Amino acid sequence: MGNSGMGLNRRVWVIAHDFLVLVAAWVTARYLSASLIGGADFSWQQLAVEVNLILIIQGFLQWRAGLYRGVWRFASLPDLGNLLRASILGAVAGISVMLLLDVSLETMLLVVWAFPALLLLLLSLPRLTYRMLKDMRSEVHQRRVTQRTLILGAGRSGQRLLPELRRRGEYDVVGYLDDDEALQGKLVSDLPVLGRITRLPRVCREAAIDLVVIAIPSATNVQMQRIVSHCEAAGVDFKTLPTLKQLGATLTRFDDLKPVAIEDLLGRDPISLDWDGLRAGLAGRRVLVTGGGGSIGAELCRQIARLDPAALVILDSCEYNLYRVDYRLQSEFQDLIVETVLGDVCDSATLNRVMQKGQPDVVFHAAAYKHLPMLQNQAREAFRNNVLGTKRLADAAIAHGVDTFVLISTDKAVNPSNVMGATKRIAELYCQHVNQASATRFITVRFGNVLNSTGSVVPLFNEQIRQGGPVTVTHPDITRYFMTIAEAGQLILQAGVLGEGGEVFVLDMGEPVRISYLAEQLIRLAGKEPGQDIEIVYTGLRPGEKLFEELFHAHEPHAKTQHEKIFLSRANLKPQRLATIVEHMGAAERACQSYDTEALSGLLLTMVPQLAKRHDDAQDKVVRLVG
Repeated sequence: MGNSGMGLNRRVWVIAHDFLVLVAAWVTARYLSASLIGGADFSWQQLAVEVNLILIIQGFLQWRAGLYRGVWRFASLPDLGNLLRASILGAVAGISVMLLLDVSLETMLLVVWAFPALLLLLLSLPRLTYRMLKDMRSEVHQRRVTQRTLILGAGRSGQRLLPELRRRGEYDVVGYLDDDEALQGKLVSDLPVLGRITRLPRVCREAAIDLVVIAIPSATNVQMQRIVSHCEAAGVDFKTLPTLKQLGATLTRFDDLKPVAIEDLLGRDPISLDWDGLRAGLAGRRVLVTGGGGSIGAELCRQIARLDPAALVILDSCEYNLYRVDYRLQSEFQDLIVETVLGDVCDSATLNRVMQKGQPDVVFHAAAYKHLPMLQNQAREAFRNNVLGTKRLADAAIAHGVDTFVLISTDKAVNPSNVMGATKRIAELYCQHVNQASATRFITVRFGNVLNSTGSVVPLFNEQIRQGGPVTVTHPDITRYFMTIAEAGQLILQAGVLGEGGEVFVLDMGEPVRISYLAEQLIRLAGKEPGQDIEIVYTGLRPGEKLFEELFHAHEPHAKTQHEKIFLSRANLKPQRLATIVEHMGAAERACQSYDTEALSGLLLTMVPQLAKRHDDAQDKVVRLVG
């Protein structure tokens, strides 16, 4: 209330000053004209009428010219544009007044030149003088003002951040921009709301802004995309606060500020989870995570650790990843019982040892090879790790009485066009097969790409940008589904609690994203311009790569679940079909042992008909091209 009152008083003083300037400029112009050509049509009574008219007309024109949107303290050279516009409009106002009062043409011509010039001088001189005095005074208290700063968002987060920025002494905070209609033209925490966010480029230009701070933690990805586009158009540096979910209950602090990341633009609205159900499913239970050192596996371990498990066993074949996840968990969760095992999911002896010693109740199977182009020429290793590793882990889980087994699959298992997708599809089918005659509940969770996961496109693009480009994209129209690592981990846990056995859950991936758009945004976030500073080069689709991914098979029915972002596949595979798959898996395992890649490739085509069809289509295409 006090700040609003102070703001109103200041604005009244500014308007009163400008009205006095109007009177002084008009009276001086009329006096000069009367002195030069005589005062036949000059009288004090008429002058009073002229003054009242000029105050009404010119006062309205100055308001429309935007003269009172700024504050004197923040006046800068671009503000002279508004003052010049107001002065030119003053000539229009002067002509209007003199035409109404039938003043002589000679007097009118003199006043039309003298009044705008005097008005510009008397309006601009006090403003610039005030600004210079404030800057000089600021330099006494601060060694150097490094950045003129604008806060986007005049809500609670922006207001809490303001004292931190001021206390640092390196930021001259000019004001706020906010889309709230009720805040327009008001003062918030002693700073003006200078307009809506759409005015950002203009305000940055007029107020010489160096840094924009986005203090809207509740902004959706679509809103962030819009805000960032305005920041890029303004050509200024910008930072943001973490999302509400990342901030949690902490106060908004300067240390919370971070550069805008791709997750802020492509990440989705915060998800709501059934935390009571998750705790009931995992608290006090022993959990095994395979591939626990990878991106998804490590996130699963962190999420599980928050749910108070009795113990957490982590199996991974990479010693550095295993060390890293163990160190982080021990640092964050001192009371957590963690056991790390360096081993291979294809090694039955290792798996049996882990099951005997760890006695897990729940298994999350995240270990897999996933690099699509590489695996296209490494069918044996892809099958051995993704299929046989899953089979041996599933068999060990059944043998040791594991209650729940969650297979983490991929959208590339849907109508697979590559070796990696085919192996994950076979792993899905095997889990559905053993679920039919087992006390262990086998649940599959299928989702798309994860932002910033190991080996994903985002780290690759960032490395290419650091090297100066070019950024390589396979096709201008290629699209992929994306979600954040944290969201993927949470929804996997939620699906694991929802499942009763045999289900294939599909995570809601939102709308697919063009990879070229992703590349452009990463380039801009690095402070460069696509096509100018960093080139984007299209290299053509790689073997086995699809233009777009699918989340369900053709004619595969699906239904909603208790959670709005988790769907249930209702594919009803016949037991005979699953049994046939298992028979072929035995032959494929023998082919792996004898390193017969030709036989293995043929068995893959037999087990996954969709792969065979795409293989035939590719062969036909080659024949047509050669012909």
